[in-house]
This record gives sequence, structure tokens and C-alpha cells, in this order.
Amino acid sequence: MWSPAPIDPVRYSTSWALSPLAYASLRALISFYIFTSLIVILSIDGERSPSLARQHFSYFTNLTFWGLGFYHAFAALHTATYWLNGRPLLARWAGWLQQLHALFYTTVVTYPFIVTIVFWGLLFNGSFKDRFAAWSNVTEHALNSVFALLELILARAPSPPWLHALWLVIMLSLYLAVAFITFADQHFYVYGFLDDRKHSRGVVAGYIIGILVLAIVVFIVVKFVILGREKAVKKMGKGGGQLQTRGGTTAFMSVRADEVELRSFHHK
Repeated sequence: MWSPAPIDPVRYSTSWALSPLAYASLRALISFYIFTSLIVILSIDGERSPSLARQHFSYFTNLTFWGLGFYHAFAALHTATYWLNGRPLLARWAGWLQQLHALFYTTVVTYPFIVTIVFWGLLFNGSFKDRFAAWSNVTEHALNSVFALLELILARAPSPPWLHALWLVIMLSLYLAVAFITFADQHFYVYGFLDDRKHSRGVVAGYIIGILVLAIVVFIVVKFVILGREKAVKKMGKGGGQLQTRGGTTAFMSVRADEVELRSFHHK
């Protein structure tokens, strides 16, 4: 999880393209849509099939969508506090919490793409039974990647360290292990490709290895997309980002190996 260098909280809280106020508003709006959608989905699932609602948190899709919602809520808070006083809330957190936030960002810009690829490429049967199913699946299996892509492109967050790839694989492996525990406890497989009653154990193992490899591939693509974004933004002369705060103050981070120092100056 840990990067040898301290993170720059301002980079995780600002955008190269949007002002802090606009970026905080966008992040808050995305969070609001995600949580509203999840509440609606849980409510309707509860009315139609109480057992399905009880199984809600067994699905990786739902877990990652909740993660997207909480990430954007906290990210909106960090951006809003930066806009208000030139110092994001993230800058006041302990170093280990900042590192966790950096890892959280990495999961947000990688896991949704895995969910989308696996659903449309492996699980989707070609049709939806009704409008609710169409909306809920498009929301959780398509818009999730749209939200991740917006964060990937608009943010100033740096390219994640290679060590994050290991943590992504570890967390995904733990989820797959929990999926088998869920079957042992509740007698259902969250995803059909894990069912060794329908597939040989070799096929199931192949699916698991394939998904873990997919996670690494997506991470590598994301890492180089961010590097490309940084290069393109620098060429456009916007590498410093949109840093104007409510009071007309611009803050920037001076990051050294042994400390993180926040400075600010007022525009004349």
C-alpha cells in the first residue's frame, strides 16, 4: 500500500480542467446519483425478492458501486475544503490515511472497468426482463465506468505506484474467497462462473486466474493513461491545475522525500 514518498493532497483534490468549486460540485453530484440509485435498487429488490436484497452486499458489483459513492463523497469534501480555505481536508489527515486514500483512488479507477468488462463480456445474456433491470444494470455496469473515467481524466492525481497492483490483486482474491464462503453459508454462487457444479474445477480456476490477470492489465492501462494525461496537460500548459479558491488564493504543495509542506499566495 505504502509509497516511499508522501502524497500531494492538493493533486488528489483538484482538477486540471475544472475549478475547485465546479469539481467539488461534480464529485458531489456523482456521489448523490450513486447513493440514490443504490437506495432505489435496494428498495425495489426488497419488494420483489427479499432474499435478493439480503444478498446485496455479496456481489462485487454492488461493493464497488458503494465504493464509488463513498469515494466521490469524500473527494467532494476534500475539493470543497480546498476551495473554501486553500487547504483540503486530506492535507490534515495522518500520513497512513493519505496513503489509504491514494489506494482508494486506484481502486476507483480500476475495479469499475473490471466489473464492466466481466458483466458485458461474460454475464450478460443479451436482454433485460424489464425497464428497471435495464436501468439498474446500465447504472451499475456502464455508468460505473463512466464515473471512473471522469475521475481518471479530470483529476490531477498522479500515476499509482506499481505496489498498488499487488493490493488490487490481493483484495480481489479475498473477495473471490468470500464468494466461496458465501456459497458454503448461504448455498448460492454470486457469479455462475464460480460454480464448480456447472464447470470443472480447472475451468473455475481458469476464470479466477483470468480475472486476476485482467485486474493487472487494467491497472497497467490506467497507469499509462494517467501518465499520458499528465504529459498532455503539461503540453497544454495546465500542469498546475485549476487552483483558484473562494478567497482568491492559490495553494500548491511542495513535496520532498521527507516532508509535505503546504504553501499559498494571494493573487495581486
